Amino acid sequence: MRALALMATGLAGCSDPAPPPPPTPQVVVAQAVTRNVTDWVEYAGRFEAVDAIEVRPRVSGLLQSVHFKDGQLVTRGQLLFVIDPRPHAAKLAQARAGVQRAEAAAANASAEYKRATALVGEGFISQSLVETRLADQQRAAADLAQARAVSDEAALNLSFTRITAPTSGRASYRRLAPGNLVSAEQTLLTTIMTQNPIRFVFDAPEAAFLQFRRAPDGAGTIQIRLEDEADFNWSGQIEMLDNALDRGSGTIRGQARVANPTGLLTPGMFGRMRWNMSAPAPALLIPDSAIIIDQTRPSAFVVGKDGVIEQRNLELGNLVGDLRVIRKGLGPEDRVVIAGMQRARAGLKVTAKRGRIATEPDGNAPDEKPATRAMR
Repeated sequence: MRALALMATGLAGCSDPAPPPPPTPQVVVAQAVTRNVTDWVEYAGRFEAVDAIEVRPRVSGLLQSVHFKDGQLVTRGQLLFVIDPRPHAAKLAQARAGVQRAEAAAANASAEYKRATALVGEGFISQSLVETRLADQQRAAADLAQARAVSDEAALNLSFTRITAPTSGRASYRRLAPGNLVSAEQTLLTTIMTQNPIRFVFDAPEAAFLQFRRAPDGAGTIQIRLEDEADFNWSGQIEMLDNALDRGSGTIRGQARVANPTGLLTPGMFGRMRWNMSAPAPALLIPDSAIIIDQTRPSAFVVGKDGVIEQRNLELGNLVGDLRVIRKGLGPEDRVVIAGMQRARAGLKVTAKRGRIATEPDGNAPDEKPATRAMR
């Protein structure tokens, strides 16, 4: 038994020592930076013409000629169509002849009335005859006025055979070729849409409507980018917000006026607008790469004074370059994990190494983007 005890003691003395504990994971932390940023919101929308006019004839007749090319830019007053003027010219000649007859009848009635007034004083005719001559004069004057009105209408109808552009803009295609009959105020010949300025129409939620109403002057400025553009190259001004919200969607229709000197922006095109909802104000920012996006809500790892990691829920704002505005969830003294996130998890004790968040000068960065883009 003594030998066995000595053998056990010898074996115990030959066993390996217990392994040391694993090293504490190391992460890089930094405090959120403070910058003056602008509060933007972004919506999708489409472009519409400020004025879209349907060109229809004012008189009926045979379409004689077309004086523009499909899709051409036209100017106000430019000749577009000609309706055969001959029937209307004949009606004008007939109306002018009627004016001449009425003028002759009016002159004769006036002379008869003057003669009657002279004769009644000498007792050659009765007073009733004078009154008859006066009525004849007044009737002839009315007939003359009517004849002149008919002549003016005929002249106007003749001028309507030359159809000109009611506004400047881009014409659509011609709906009819020469030789077709057209009906007054019925037949659609083409449409013209104004190009500069152009209107951008969008739907905004109720919260944006309230924020806009409470915003200071200058909050009506927007920037727009097209579907194939990375930057917001177009600017405009909010013209109006509708007078009621849509009960079904909870949104309100808005429109902005955008300068379009080159004519590139076309009615029907889609774009995304960025709406300046406030003046620049201080905000906390951290690298967008430090934000954890899961199925619930965005968060970030924060290292406490005891070196233990806490996963903090966040409310995100705009993306300014590579930095994300943090509206809620962080304080200026919090140490946020910006590197080594693959080694971090909530409740883990770590070694925090101080790092630095690279920043850009304050101001409205041209690449500011809304929070919704990071959530896709």
